[in-house]
Amino acid sequence: MSITIRKATEADLEDVLALYEGIEDSPQQVLSIEDARAMLAQFARYPHYHLWVACDAARHGAVVGSYALLVMHNLAHRGAPSAIAEDVVVAPERQGQGIGRLMMAHAVQQAREAGCYKLALSSNAKRTVAHAFYESLGFAQHGLSFVIETLT
Repeated sequence: MSITIRKATEADLEDVLALYEGIEDSPQQVLSIEDARAMLAQFARYPHYHLWVACDAARHGAVVGSYALLVMHNLAHRGAPSAIAEDVVVAPERQGQGIGRLMMAHAVQQAREAGCYKLALSSNAKRTVAHAFYESLGFAQHGLSFVIETLT
């Protein structure tokens, strides 16, 4: 498999948004390209927040997966940072080919290099296949997650 993982650029956003169409509950939840450009610019303002893309060299560098990784500093845990992976997605026709496994290994390596004491991610309760995938990688369900989703 000829997959490489690199930081996303503005040129990748249309492909990334197309991937998100497959995981959002409705097309209206996917950002417009203009809003995505603005959001990527916001990422750049954080010292350790990056959008990563998995690209297939055999398909002329086509984006086949993506995830975001935030490394944040803490006052607890003796100041050790922690990492959060978000928006993990692999093109539906490429799932089961090891791309997600490569992306998560990349995320773990990025977190390790940043000195993080943990890497966390969340997954929608209905995505049981994704839960099994994360568990197969060594992720363990940890604590409880609480959200307020109606802030806007």
